Amino acid sequence: MTLSKKKSDTPAWRVIGIDWSGRMDAAGQRRHIWAGIWTQDEGGHVSVKLEAGRTREEVASWLIEVARETPRMVIGFDFCFSYPAWFVRDEHGVTSAPEFWRRVVDDGHGERWLARGAQDRRFWGKPHKRPAEFSGEGLHRMLRATDIDCKIIAHIPEPERQARMKGITPKSVFQIGGSGSVGTASLRGFPLLLRLRDAGFRIWPFDAPQLHGSMPKPLVVEMYSRLNTGPVHKSNPTARSAYLLKKRRDNPAYAALSRTVMQRARGSEDAFDALVSTMVMAERRDTFAVLPKPRDPLHGIEGWTWAPEAC
Repeated sequence: MTLSKKKSDTPAWRVIGIDWSGRMDAAGQRRHIWAGIWTQDEGGHVSVKLEAGRTREEVASWLIEVARETPRMVIGFDFCFSYPAWFVRDEHGVTSAPEFWRRVVDDGHGERWLARGAQDRRFWGKPHKRPAEFSGEGLHRMLRATDIDCKIIAHIPEPERQARMKGITPKSVFQIGGSGSVGTASLRGFPLLLRLRDAGFRIWPFDAPQLHGSMPKPLVVEMYSRLNTGPVHKSNPTARSAYLLKKRRDNPAYAALSRTVMQRARGSEDAFDALVSTMVMAERRDTFAVLPKPRDPLHGIEGWTWAPEAC
């Protein structure tokens, strides 16, 4: 006799992709921090929302509250979870990224490094140019292994890699000014990671996933939105609209999205990144429970960027 599957045998799933912001002012945070929220209830019904309006502190409180309702949850943030190993280990004397977050927060390093004019000059960006020690043969020093592996190699076919490698400068966590300054968002994201980890969230790759079993724990991963969207002129509303229209035609998951969600994604680059990242993660949700340790031995210090395809 075959028994029908009970509702309780299909635990709820939630996937949240967050387009983060390092802005100082609360109004800017509320405007630029967007969250895509994919939820599958115990009956298998899927809903997708796209929201803004929260500050960084409010995002942390909200995620902790949501995790109480749906602990089987994966959250992706698009900021770097650490710095190159030489900076973390050799200059700050710690051997893991979580220790480094605590050191940065407790000692007030974050805002000091971000301070204009008085900061360590290795933290660069408009109006300060990239320092010589991070240029030429020293370019790799401002990057983590995952930046080089996922943000360069994953995009370049093998025959083209050697020819194009020198001409590409991926964003560095040391960049705190100018377009795409990931360092600002990262330094202001470390307090969030500490708070979530203290609340029981698992943060990969520093913690192993625990999404299955009787006591699942929410999982946080670092993502890179460009790996999720692929090539598209995201700052152009027409390009965003064309991208989403094609997705809607080709992908049933996008075809099921509400008009409100699609309209918000068309209207904002931040919302667009949050939605697409959420949809990519949701499509691969079953892989998060078995995420392995990255092959680079420094991953416990530098972190690792989750990618939709193996890097």
